[in-house]
Amino acid sequence: MRKKLVLAYVDSLRTDMLRQAIAEGRAPTFSRLVKRGLLIEDCVSSFPSVTPVASAEMVTGVAADRHWISGMNWYHRVERRYVEYGSSLEASRAFGIFRSLHDLVYNMNLNHLNPGVETVFESLDDLEVRTASTPFLIYRGRHRHQVTLQGLTGKVVESGLVNLEYGTWGPKELFYGDLYASMPVPCKSNSVPGRRDQYSACCASELVARNRFDFMMLSFPDNDNYSHRHGPSASVTSIERADLCMADVIRAAGGLDGFLTDHALILLADHAHTDVEKPLGIIEGMARKFEVLRASEDRPELAQLAVSPTSRAAHIYILEEQDNPVRHRRVRDLAASIEGVELVSWLERADGSPIVRHSPGHRVGNPVVVVQRDGKRLSFSPVGKHAGNEGVAGRAGSRVVEDRRRRRWRVRGDLDVLEASVDGGRIETPAYPDGLGRLYSAMLAPHSGDLMISAALGYECLDWGGTAHVGGGSHGSLRREDSEGPLLFVGCGPQSADERDQWALQDVAPVIREYFGA
Repeated sequence: MRKKLVLAYVDSLRTDMLRQAIAEGRAPTFSRLVKRGLLIEDCVSSFPSVTPVASAEMVTGVAADRHWISGMNWYHRVERRYVEYGSSLEASRAFGIFRSLHDLVYNMNLNHLNPGVETVFESLDDLEVRTASTPFLIYRGRHRHQVTLQGLTGKVVESGLVNLEYGTWGPKELFYGDLYASMPVPCKSNSVPGRRDQYSACCASELVARNRFDFMMLSFPDNDNYSHRHGPSASVTSIERADLCMADVIRAAGGLDGFLTDHALILLADHAHTDVEKPLGIIEGMARKFEVLRASEDRPELAQLAVSPTSRAAHIYILEEQDNPVRHRRVRDLAASIEGVELVSWLERADGSPIVRHSPGHRVGNPVVVVQRDGKRLSFSPVGKHAGNEGVAGRAGSRVVEDRRRRRWRVRGDLDVLEASVDGGRIETPAYPDGLGRLYSAMLAPHSGDLMISAALGYECLDWGGTAHVGGGSHGSLRREDSEGPLLFVGCGPQSADERDQWALQDVAPVIREYFGA
């Protein structure tokens, strides 16, 4: 008989900090699980390496060009407005708390997430596998759930201040704080960042004890908040708390032996964290020479640019209706000149002219991604039967290479931009893991900016609320330090980490589907 499967994620868990917590005896539950399973220490996140993008990749098995979630903040070209998922309380206030709540809870899953791509909940629901989820950003499934109208959020909904009463679609058992609870549980919801792990553990323990699932998403988000405030080197404390919550869930199954008799487990992080020492003023930096659309602006037609900070990365959108190569160059030169910007990337046609997209579906042939650092450039485009015949192919000095995920690229320019090396036709980018693949999928995502920036170590973009986690930690860039985390398989998954040259979040959903025969 197939065991039930738990997908547990600890937000922003770094492998080195997990190892430290275990070595100090402060994560005994995780320690015992690691001893029983297969630990991959360098699973690659999305780009931007932020939770909405990474969560979508985790449960769909595809990157942003296919799942369509592009950041904590992005500009909606059709609705001509910013989408803000809650970069900070101050940013949510800038756009309106209730609009941000509506985007986060409802629109992210039912409007923004590509309807043509299945989540693991949908894939398993179609097989009548009993699915369940504790509070997690991407929860779309086949089962209808109505708002429970509990707690403070429920009172706000009941008052009519925010319209969420039409419910949502999710897994068979869905828990989402005050808004959705598919069955009564003796668990007190808490939406305050840093106090949510216990609610997840309580709901999961009830699901375990009542045998209400075959597949469960178990979310522990509090480590992210703690690391944002205190820095990643202090996160042993929040890892210890997550470990205690995991122990509660395991205890509901009769202890570790009982739990592993009936359950397989995948434990992972969505991204990592690095220290933040300085703010990166991407909004005001771009506003030095261009009219930037403001959070409260009701005349978007007057703006030249929209700027979407997403932690240690940002999107820049050119809002003019006419392609203007000179304007594009001025925009990217200005972005590159801002203190703390490390990489600037954009799309070009085969003839070298820049691409500006005026709608989410606007694409031109086989675009080339260009990434620039310190005035040096690297251009690349995919090679394959679906890649077309344009791209870098016609440019002198190009060559074909293969990355660690067995994808082929035609590259031209300075490999030092991504600190890359090529040996025997294999390209390695250890400082920017899966650098070509992640940049390409991020730039081709329908809601991506016309330019994207990735921050240097020590910097985080000020969000639309004027907030950055200076003195704490953050994530989001293409760099390895933001982008690699642990991936642990216990009772499922590969027999050896060597089954793949490089593991990534997008590999998790296929493992889950294969486990259930989907």
